[in-house]
Amino acid sequence: MKSTKSKGKASIIGTGLVGSSAAFALAMSGLVSELVLIDANKDKAKGEALDLNHGLSFFINMSITSGDFEDVKDSDIIIITAGIAGKPGQVEADFTEMNVNIIKDVVPKIMKNYNGGVLLVVSKPVDILTYVVQKLSGLPENKVIGTGTVLESSRLRYLLSEHCNMDVKNIHAYIIGEHGESQFPLWSATNIAGQKYDDFCALCTKKCGNAERVRIFNEVKNAGAKIIELKDATHYAIAMGIVRIVEAVLKNQNSILTVSSVIKDSYGINDVALSLPSVVNFNGIERMFNISLTHEEQDKLNVSAIKLKEILRKVM
Repeated sequence: MKSTKSKGKASIIGTGLVGSSAAFALAMSGLVSELVLIDANKDKAKGEALDLNHGLSFFINMSITSGDFEDVKDSDIIIITAGIAGKPGQVEADFTEMNVNIIKDVVPKIMKNYNGGVLLVVSKPVDILTYVVQKLSGLPENKVIGTGTVLESSRLRYLLSEHCNMDVKNIHAYIIGEHGESQFPLWSATNIAGQKYDDFCALCTKKCGNAERVRIFNEVKNAGAKIIELKDATHYAIAMGIVRIVEAVLKNQNSILTVSSVIKDSYGINDVALSLPSVVNFNGIERMFNISLTHEEQDKLNVSAIKLKEILRKVM
């Protein structure tokens, strides 16, 4: 795949656990030549930049600075992690309105200085905020993407690799829909090294049946809450997911990722942001990668869309 840009500039808005973890992961990846950290707490952003700079001799030489919103100019990708993080036992509805208000403050400041690039929304609830960012920014739908269910899809692949004793890189599986309770796996499109998962299971001596699929998916869906219960926050895996999306954008890879975006007439759904397999490159989302859904999967996707639209009506 020909690369439009192998290195570029990335800005991160918000240097909490997720933002700082993403900064570290991006620095280690060598994907960017310039990284700008921006936070309402300027000392926090400055401290994170200094901490990373002190390790520059151990990895690729690059520019890491703290700054303000005018420094997002010329960014190839602007990563928004600003917002209130979830606490143990807390549901996203508890902080949705607060994070929407934070995003309503942040987006105009970004757009005042924006002169190109992709906006990547990480803050929760990611589908709602992806919609808010796209509408407030006025950018084309393909230029504003959310991390969506990229992490959940990775969790599914990991758990399937453990269960099936297969290299995770040989497993293709997607979680789509809402980043939340109504998300669901595309079992019909799951495969191991090109072999349909149903066919793989039919030949497997374990004879697990549907109960094992239910167990694996429930573990995926509850993974975030479990980690928060154990250590108060999730930030490493989503940071790696951010790096994967940045790589697809900067290297113009046309990678198929389950990012969130505002949907226009895909699978009969309009005017809501949710996750679908999407072709991601330097333009953001090049197109939706249309996968044939079963009737049951289409119904579940409709449920996700309806649920998200109900939330949007309350916060917009």
